[in-house]
Amino acid sequence: MSTVSTVNGGISFWYADQGTPVPREPLPGDTTTDVCIVGGGYTGLWTAYYLKKAVPFLNITVLEAKFCGYGASGRNGGWLYNGIAGRDRYAKLHGHDAAVRLQKAMNDTVDEVVRVAAEENIDADIHQGGVLEVAYTPAQLARLKDFHSVEIAFGETGRVLRGARETAERIRVTGAVGSSWTPHGARLHPVKLVKGLADAVEALGVTIHESTPVTEIKPKHAHTPYGTVRAPYILRCTEGFTANLKGQKRTWLPMNSSMIATEPLPKSVWDTIGWDGRETLGDMAHAYMYAQRTADDRIALGGRGVPYRFGSGTDNDGRTQPATIEALREILVRFFPTTAGARIDHAWSGVLGVPRDWCATVTLDRSTGLGWAGGYVGSGVATTNLAARTLRDLIQQDSGQSGPTDLTTLPWVNHKVRRWEPEPFRWIGVHGMYAAYRTADRRELTSAEATTDKIAKTADRLAGRH
Repeated sequence: MSTVSTVNGGISFWYADQGTPVPREPLPGDTTTDVCIVGGGYTGLWTAYYLKKAVPFLNITVLEAKFCGYGASGRNGGWLYNGIAGRDRYAKLHGHDAAVRLQKAMNDTVDEVVRVAAEENIDADIHQGGVLEVAYTPAQLARLKDFHSVEIAFGETGRVLRGARETAERIRVTGAVGSSWTPHGARLHPVKLVKGLADAVEALGVTIHESTPVTEIKPKHAHTPYGTVRAPYILRCTEGFTANLKGQKRTWLPMNSSMIATEPLPKSVWDTIGWDGRETLGDMAHAYMYAQRTADDRIALGGRGVPYRFGSGTDNDGRTQPATIEALREILVRFFPTTAGARIDHAWSGVLGVPRDWCATVTLDRSTGLGWAGGYVGSGVATTNLAARTLRDLIQQDSGQSGPTDLTTLPWVNHKVRRWEPEPFRWIGVHGMYAAYRTADRRELTSAEATTDKIAKTADRLAGRH
């Protein structure tokens, strides 16, 4: 099917649906504040929200290069769920019980986001249908069963393992042989959430300056072309755009992910698909997909595409490659053949932050006042909220307003990650890894073996994911 009519870029479908905002005023010049937050995405806005609620007299300034939600917060798949990057590694480093505490905190975070959205009257199309992850090859089914068992071992409650027939009763994915469902998940409209959160933060008295790129962060200083902000605490909340800051090129790798959104699908198509529970949908492929049924009955579906730009480059407007659009459409039609004639209204891409050990982290350096959170590896819609509440507690502890809390003692706090390799090794490694994953997925599609392809296992080891 031709994609000539597909809007490509324009940041994301979510912004096409809501309209691109008029940016707030940039920084007018040098200034001082109590806390300076660099980045106006979910991490920065949630941090400002919780800090201001906890300590109303704090002066808090948020600096955003474009406008709030321009990055991953306005381009993601709308998965509010309990996944967190690095949990298994934290179990190895700190023990199983510590990792269970982290997982339980993530489970609770889903409900916390829903709670705050309701309290602040943010209508973000939130529907708590849980998360359904499907398998459609013998190897995927084996991984699914292992995944299901591990999640239960980490304190998951309410998780359900389903066979082919039970899966089809929820969503009729062609060829699905099983699924695992958790109640700790919800579908949402990313831009409605980020816009509502920015408005709520501003209403609390937080100052937001947009069109204000920060070029360098130093202890107690955030430098911009418009002036310098001085503050005891400077918090870096820039996720996939971290490499744009001076000295941060190899800190987190900006991994590309791309999405498509169909036209609103008619009832006749939904009758063949099901999906009445509006669960978020994923699979057990190595180069995995993720999808949601939107409030206006589209399917928004994402996957990797071209995974990485040389030199940790980031895009400007969200455009993605025509081949990526076609590859995502093929996944859509393979999952749901009755969508073959559906128009693809929009395609876009964005970057997410990937640490070298694939572990999300929250840090506050008490000697410098520098803090940061991120490296969510695509699980940031919920993880940003937990990170923000943790940064709040760390700052209150450092300033003597409180002692350690349940959040400040979680194993991801102050975790140190080594830097990514220099170019061209970084580019070669990432592209080689995803080429291997795609090869493994193709081999598993035609294999009756109930074991993970050896190429994927090798890629996992080389990438540092296991």
